[in-house]
Amino acid sequence: MSHTPHQSSLDLAERVGGLAQVCQVVANRPISTSLREIVLHGDVRLAGEPGNDVMVRVRSGDHHVRRRFSVRHVDPDAHRFTLWVSVDHEGPGSAWARDVEPGASLDVVGPRGKITLREADWHLFVGDVAALAAFYRMAEAIETPGRALFVVEIDHDDDALTARFDEGLGVTGVFVDRRGRHRDDPAGLLSGLAALELPEGEGEAYLFGEFHVIRAVRAALAERGLADDAVRHKAYFRLGRANADHGEPDKREA
Repeated sequence: MSHTPHQSSLDLAERVGGLAQVCQVVANRPISTSLREIVLHGDVRLAGEPGNDVMVRVRSGDHHVRRRFSVRHVDPDAHRFTLWVSVDHEGPGSAWARDVEPGASLDVVGPRGKITLREADWHLFVGDVAALAAFYRMAEAIETPGRALFVVEIDHDDDALTARFDEGLGVTGVFVDRRGRHRDDPAGLLSGLAALELPEGEGEAYLFGEFHVIRAVRAALAERGLADDAVRHKAYFRLGRANADHGEPDKREA
């Protein structure tokens, strides 16, 4: 297999000001019912800063599409970075994550994403289980003393994955059981958020998840007095509408 990325990957990297590289899959293992951990060998500059993601070129039927995955961990000494990929749904990205084997090569473009950690007294992370990779990597970068608060919706008990943080970091976590609700139903995250007392001081919120859910959580945070410019959000899928070939969901209001 060629060690040179597909021309479309090189063109994309030039347009977005990133890098394109052929990376090799080192490991692929399930870490919960909904998530698989995939380790890639390649230029770790692709992984960018905490909160960034990478675009992976995967096959969908008779053509290729790109899907974006948040980076969980970076090991610069080993030239490796780790993705946590949701497989609890049907789509070309989840199919790739379920099936790809160690030794496989693939085009990766990165770093991507505009949401990175900001300075604040406390940081609130709200989203579904697919957001855990970005949330934990960002929280690990918080300078101590500081506060990290998590409200994460899960579908299975073993999706309640935890992480180790600096002991100087104050951590509050709420896992919410979806209980069969549709993925565009914000009720679970809203109830978890309502049960959470926001700390004093300046806060930043980071919201990752389904289009309609993120919109509802933004409105709830506004009602609680969090300024719009203190809320950073990324809707990475929209229920009932397939993501475009470049990996983005349809964000039109209709």
